[in-house]
Amino acid sequence: MMRRRTLLTAAGAAFLSGTFATGTARADSTITVDPTKSYGSWDGWGTSLAWWAKVFGGDTTYSDLFADLFFTDKSVTYKGKSLPGLHLNIARYNLGASSWNTVRLKEDTPVRMDPGRIPWHKQIGGYWLDPGNTGSAVWNWDADASQRAMLLKAVQRGATSELFSNSPMWWMTDTLNPSGAAASKKNNLNAAYYSHHASYLATVALHARQNWGVDFASVEPFNEPSSGNWWTGYPSPQEGCFMTSGTQKQMLPLLRKELDARGLATTKISASDEATVDDAIRTWEAFDSGARTYVDRMNVHGYQGAGGNRAKLHQLVVEDAQKGLWNSETGTEAADGFSMARFLLSDLHTMHPTGWSYWQPLDTHPGWAMIHYTVNDPADPAKGVELSSTVNPKYYVMAQFSRHIRPGMTMLNTGVSYATAALDEQANKLVIVVANDGPRTDLTFDLSRFTSAAGGANGVVPRWNTGAGETYVRREALVTGKKLTIPINAKCVQTLEVQGVVV
Repeated sequence: MMRRRTLLTAAGAAFLSGTFATGTARADSTITVDPTKSYGSWDGWGTSLAWWAKVFGGDTTYSDLFADLFFTDKSVTYKGKSLPGLHLNIARYNLGASSWNTVRLKEDTPVRMDPGRIPWHKQIGGYWLDPGNTGSAVWNWDADASQRAMLLKAVQRGATSELFSNSPMWWMTDTLNPSGAAASKKNNLNAAYYSHHASYLATVALHARQNWGVDFASVEPFNEPSSGNWWTGYPSPQEGCFMTSGTQKQMLPLLRKELDARGLATTKISASDEATVDDAIRTWEAFDSGARTYVDRMNVHGYQGAGGNRAKLHQLVVEDAQKGLWNSETGTEAADGFSMARFLLSDLHTMHPTGWSYWQPLDTHPGWAMIHYTVNDPADPAKGVELSSTVNPKYYVMAQFSRHIRPGMTMLNTGVSYATAALDEQANKLVIVVANDGPRTDLTFDLSRFTSAAGGANGVVPRWNTGAGETYVRREALVTGKKLTIPINAKCVQTLEVQGVVV
């Protein structure tokens, strides 16, 4: 999210200055793809809906266009230019924390939410308006119409969905404000409302199943709950809530109870969406064995850039605890997408998640965005937004991964942090994605550990390139004696699809 620019800038600077030298492609180097070392079945690629979906989900001009662009593999025309659909298959729905009605709380005093500095497009309308009653009169199921519309379009196009919370409803917080506590690193979920927050999540999940045709595969009750000091109340420009690991431990069994009570026993719980890998490790180590039993999948964000003990997180969560692991949110500042690709490849090489999501493909920050838009007035939605006609190279870099490594493929070992491989055993197809952070070079992929690796007709292998002035341009290479060599320029990402591959 946007508050993390400073963190990402520092991480990116370290990366580009040589911290990742061990992950740089060497001149005329050889990469061996090893099918005997695998890291699980790929779940998919995703995005959080949240702000961009609130802005465009109800727009008759752009809602279907963006749904096709992000959640299908169609060729989609955007402002006169044909773009390859990203084919994302995970849609993360941000459960709202805001409402604008009057509520009577302590001593029956009427109060209203103070949005503080949260601009209109980041205020997500919540459904539960009043804690005094759980009847239908205090539930507004017409709230958040635009983001919900985009959720439905994503699901209709085959996406699976996750429900996540940036903050409990504003009236559940100590500050009566969904942007955080009055002091740094202070719990903002009022202790009287722990069960209410769990009930809210479970009630919306059930309502979605029964009324929207959306069956959330997982529910995430937190968002960066103990990662940093940015959830500091009224100055914060977005919804968020600090919660200690102790508060999280109390919330997890309550959520499981509320889900089960509504017949949602198969709905998974993910946690804790901490901002960095090292934060996730600290939170996981603070959970006792009881708390860990309620977590089906560890979600972590990628805002540590090139840093973080990815290998340790994988060891703790996947190998030791036998839990799932996703990088559920990442954003990067560079519009060319190359740092995004390198961080992603490092995740796959060392942390081995089975899912990976970008925060906002449409964003108000030009560098974070794949496609940039401008909010004309943060306080007045009537003044609208403006969409850029420019599509950042980052969009095409994402396509290098998401259009080719598909759900159900097996992730394989390449031995290097700048390349990944995935095998479709049903189609006998091997996908390789590589990023070159060094000078122009020739890279050879050794496929000799496969029984067969013939390529297509006459050994032809299609490859796609983004970088050095090209955006997802298709070219060809040849397999010769189970080896495949490609030229690749500096700061380029290439994807290869090798047919006829048998383990």
